[in-house]
Amino acid sequence: MNKKIDMTTGTLGDKIIKYTLPLALTGILQQLFNAADVAVVGRFSGKEAMAAVGSNAPVIGLLVNLFVGISLGSNVIIARAIGQGDREMAAKTVHTSLVVALIGGLLMTLIGELAAPQVVEMLKVPDEVRDLSVKYLRIYLLGMPVILLYNFESAIFRSCGKTGVPLMALVISGILNVLLNLLFVIGFDMDVDGVAIATVIANLVSSMILFAALIRTDDVVKVDVRKIKVDRKVLIRILKIGVPAGLQGMVFSFANIIIQSAVNSLGTVVIAASSAAYNLEIFAYYIMNSFNQTCTTFVGQNYGAGKNDRCRKTLKICLIQNLLCTGIACSLILLLVEPLLRLFNSDPDVIANGRIRLEFIFFAYLFSFVQETLTGYLRGYGMSFIPALISVICICGIRLTWIYTVFRAHPSFTTIMTVYPISLGATALVILIVTLIVKPSARYKIG
Repeated sequence: MNKKIDMTTGTLGDKIIKYTLPLALTGILQQLFNAADVAVVGRFSGKEAMAAVGSNAPVIGLLVNLFVGISLGSNVIIARAIGQGDREMAAKTVHTSLVVALIGGLLMTLIGELAAPQVVEMLKVPDEVRDLSVKYLRIYLLGMPVILLYNFESAIFRSCGKTGVPLMALVISGILNVLLNLLFVIGFDMDVDGVAIATVIANLVSSMILFAALIRTDDVVKVDVRKIKVDRKVLIRILKIGVPAGLQGMVFSFANIIIQSAVNSLGTVVIAASSAAYNLEIFAYYIMNSFNQTCTTFVGQNYGAGKNDRCRKTLKICLIQNLLCTGIACSLILLLVEPLLRLFNSDPDVIANGRIRLEFIFFAYLFSFVQETLTGYLRGYGMSFIPALISVICICGIRLTWIYTVFRAHPSFTTIMTVYPISLGATALVILIVTLIVKPSARYKIG
């Protein structure tokens, strides 16, 4: 699990899948543990508590996605440095990244705590859910520093080919999260506050496990506590790549907040159904998105080593493997859709609406896997602004326009879901055209 993958020599197909599988499992397990939050409150605290947890997902995603995107800047810079054999640059990037994660997390906690009631109000959460929603959001936000630290630490390990280390940390913290969920909700008769506290504790544990692993490793990403500081030049390079990716994720999440507010306007049953379906569809998404991250890291290292042919070959292999793996995952979920939705809530209306969401989303994934993989490919070259701009215009622009025009005229759950394949199809087409046109230089120099 701790074995490093050599990305710049030898065959690519087996190494790509070997790198991607732990990455996909990390995302799947992370969502499985998040789904446990929803399932526990849905089963033991009622659909109002379940809706409160689900209604906050876009807001949490907006905050986390900003810094997850910035962490991609660290991933690319470290991967390039490894490809070029520049140990000093890799070390500076690692130590700078840790400071960015902690400071960014503290800022997000402070801003989020002050704005939580206003955010929930903006989401148009029903009155019977509002207080629970604010309580969950405020407790969850207390854990932002360790949540972001875990994500940056994971990016550091991914950049050097060690995707198994974050997976190991997540397994340990995730099991703890489930046990604490059951203890707080069933044993102590808590509701959303119980699952929120459990999540914060679990993220603290996972971030500390990875921090200890970075200190003990003998690899190029080894952490020396005495050297944890910000290198200004490295920070600028990280932000140049990471900020467009982070803003893309943030704007994307903002569009989803608008969509969530439209969902919330349809009532508690639809909110609960959408939340349950989301916790199933995200399993397939993490498989798809893992190839995005794989493509970024493999292209980054090979680009740093001046091996453009391997960069292009990486893209082709990632597209084929992504289509196969994501297709299998979507098919399995649709095959078992009713019993899977019943794990969250047995209300027939919740199940019916959950099925509608999954059918629309998985159709949209036919376009999304192209968009995700090509985005990872361009970011590996350091072209972060281009996919960010395309996503903002195509995905966010289309979705916002749709909600404020078509949905307003025809307010139904089906109307909301229709925008997903439309927006993702347009994005995939544009980013494919751009990828065919843009020609990166033969080699990128970091220093």
